[in-house]
Amino acid sequence: MSTLVLGLIAFMLLIALTGVKVVPQSQEYVVEQFGKYIKTLPAGLNFIIPVIHSVASKVSILERQLEPQQISVITRDNVEIHLTAAVFFRVIDAAKSVYRITDVNQAVKTTVTSIVRSTGGQMEFDEIQSRRDFISEKIKESLSEACAIWGIEITRTEVLDVSVDDATRSAMQQQLNAERERRAAVTKAEGERQAQQLHADAQFYTAQKNAEARRVLADAEAYATTQLGNAILANGQPAVDFEIMKQQIASIAELAKSPNTKLLVIPTDITQSMGTLAVMFESFRAR
Repeated sequence: MSTLVLGLIAFMLLIALTGVKVVPQSQEYVVEQFGKYIKTLPAGLNFIIPVIHSVASKVSILERQLEPQQISVITRDNVEIHLTAAVFFRVIDAAKSVYRITDVNQAVKTTVTSIVRSTGGQMEFDEIQSRRDFISEKIKESLSEACAIWGIEITRTEVLDVSVDDATRSAMQQQLNAERERRAAVTKAEGERQAQQLHADAQFYTAQKNAEARRVLADAEAYATTQLGNAILANGQPAVDFEIMKQQIASIAELAKSPNTKLLVIPTDITQSMGTLAVMFESFRAR
């Protein structure tokens, strides 16, 4: 009798212990009742009804990474490239990850391939090369919407590499070289055009200044002529004689400045003119 009682007690203890569930921090337990989902046990100490309730799945909620996969993409400008993408995700709803999809990793991988091809097909090759961060964010956004039904959160996506085959790479290199040569030719032509423009501007500036100088000189000569005309009108023949004598004296002065001049002989009428000029000058001053 005592043996039966002890056996019964041991059985009851065993049943009780099966109702105690200690869930690790990195997991959640999916509990079923006669094959139907009842609840999800969070991390820590939990209790279930023995025999009636059972743990159907132990789901890891740690962030995980898919193996980087190389995906073939045809860009909008018809260049075939290969994008290497990495995806990080975690389960936020254990029940959905168990009952909505059979293989979470494979489902995410397939969805990533579809979204990467769709996103890359909307862009040109140069854009993909220079806007990897934008592509990564676009993939994450689209992937999060697609995977939400499976209780999965996409934490990060990365475009690790963009590669092309040898034939495409050779064609692109030729195109790049041609573009560089075109830019160099354009730069050279632009430099020559600017040089010609500067030269033309300099010639125009010189011509403009020469014209201004001639205009100033003509104005001065016109002013002198006007003054002489006024003097002739006011003083008659004496003013004419005065101007002629002044020009003669100026010519003699220039001749005397010449380094080749050793002896200067001045005609008598010139000396008389100088005397007369002095008298006329005094007469003009007296007026």
